[in-house]
Amino acid sequence: MRITFPACEKPMNDVRPESATAKRPAEVMKKLVALCKSRGFVFQSSEIYGGLKSAYDYGPLGAELKRNLMGEWWRDMVTTRENVVGIDASIIMHPDVWRASGHAAGFSDPLVDCKISKERFRADKAPRPAVGSELPITCPDKGVAKDWADQIRKQFGVELERDGNVLRGLRAISATEFGFFARAANAPEKTWPWRGYVSPLFGSPFLSEERQFNLMFRTALGAVDPMQEVSTILSELTAQGDLNAAVRARFPGEAADAEHMISKALRDNDRGRLLRSVIETITLPTMAYLRPETAQAMFVQFKNVLDSQGLKPPFGIAQMGKSFRNEVTVEHFIFRSCEFEQMEMEFFCEPGTQREWMSYWKEQRMNWWQRYANYKEDFRFRQHGKDEMAFYADDCYDVEYKYPWGWGELEGIASRTDYDLSQHEKHSGVTLQYVDQEKAGPDGKKPWKYKPFVIEPAAGATRALLCFLIDAYHEEERRTASGEVEIRTVLKLHPRLAPIKCAVLPLVRKDGMPEKAREIIGQMLKAGINAKYDEKHAIGKRYARHDEIGTPWCVTIDGQTLLDGTVTLRDRDTTQQVRILIAEVVATIRARLDA
Repeated sequence: MRITFPACEKPMNDVRPESATAKRPAEVMKKLVALCKSRGFVFQSSEIYGGLKSAYDYGPLGAELKRNLMGEWWRDMVTTRENVVGIDASIIMHPDVWRASGHAAGFSDPLVDCKISKERFRADKAPRPAVGSELPITCPDKGVAKDWADQIRKQFGVELERDGNVLRGLRAISATEFGFFARAANAPEKTWPWRGYVSPLFGSPFLSEERQFNLMFRTALGAVDPMQEVSTILSELTAQGDLNAAVRARFPGEAADAEHMISKALRDNDRGRLLRSVIETITLPTMAYLRPETAQAMFVQFKNVLDSQGLKPPFGIAQMGKSFRNEVTVEHFIFRSCEFEQMEMEFFCEPGTQREWMSYWKEQRMNWWQRYANYKEDFRFRQHGKDEMAFYADDCYDVEYKYPWGWGELEGIASRTDYDLSQHEKHSGVTLQYVDQEKAGPDGKKPWKYKPFVIEPAAGATRALLCFLIDAYHEEERRTASGEVEIRTVLKLHPRLAPIKCAVLPLVRKDGMPEKAREIIGQMLKAGINAKYDEKHAIGKRYARHDEIGTPWCVTIDGQTLLDGTVTLRDRDTTQQVRILIAEVVATIRARLDA
């Protein structure tokens, strides 16, 4: 809640009272959620059936607000730029896309996270050092080595020796224990349990527990339900006395393949894993996933876009759309949910220029967020620490907003190097690079063939909607003509975001006023301005209703309109009214929207 001065004393656009920040109570979310339902912004999904946790439907005003917001993003990121193009990719993609990106790995094999580098990998693919051998952690560079050594000191209480980009001092004591040995020491100063393997990329033994992930929503392609085949085969297998023998007989090729999930489960004599592996094998041919992000399609379509549009780096590919993630903890209304909408762009640039473009896109994106907000100081950058970034990223920032519960992420701006293109090139076998005929490569020869580095501004549309609703929500203390104090609820949405741009109100429902109002509405709709005719209740209540839903302007047709062809144009934020000619209404509203 923000308490502001009455408009006649000091307009909110001119001064932010000191009390405004202090008067932002926790119940603002409760009031906003109630307003969203009562005015048709956001409804609980399937509410008449008790609702579905983390699922929301956008009502008439919410759908317009979201469409306007995403349209402004598209206009800023694509339409007004010569070097950015857009795509609209399928929500369901080939399953190998998600295997290449790493999203699908955890469905059939347990995954492990490195507590230092954040590398995630399959436990069965991890290197297993010999007992008694040294466990050096090989870092990407000397700077990262210093950062990781600091992390290890803070988390595990030991000071590893830095040898360039390598951290030394760890040794495998047994198949279940490793320890820290000071230089020339024969006994460990500190020991930890482990499972006998280290992370594949960096050799770190500081690992999480093995976990079976279920990050994506799965579905099946095809009209035949694969679960019928699953139930039939499982019934046959479990009816036999020796399950392992039955599986080997039914799936001889998979059982003989040492890398197959069935073979691994048989080797470990793990009945639960074996049954799961059988189910995975049966359903694999028809399995598909709902995309957990929009980004991967832009990498997969990099070559097609490059070839068909005749582009050259630096250029961007943008996409908006729905994504689905099963791992999120739902909280704070629509802030975090399993189904959400994203606005992402992958900007492909020459290797070595990524820092310059990171600075550029940071500035561009912060300007966009602040352009539509009342309170620019409620946005900030937060740079990711080395312990937060993915191992392949060389920089990352979050645009954060000061929500009622604290600072939270709105958008990530990441420098992803060439990791994604490299992964898809490796898994697909298709070369994903740019050939610059005019430039020489590092070897001094033309042409220069390279994989572009990527800057990725990735924003959440649903989080943006919530952010701008909170930013817009005000309760103003005002005095009536009789001197009484009243509270006016108003959504001070930016006019370009507002669901309804203008309300047209006949003062009374007679004397030709409704007909004149309908004429004005027709002119606005023909001009592409979303306007609404409203004749219910007294004029004061109608003003209040449109203040509450964020309508920037109200046009009122009254007795004078019939005499001189003028109407009153009321401003939502100041409540000031001016008279203009009917012939000027559309042009005036259009000019204010374009200002």
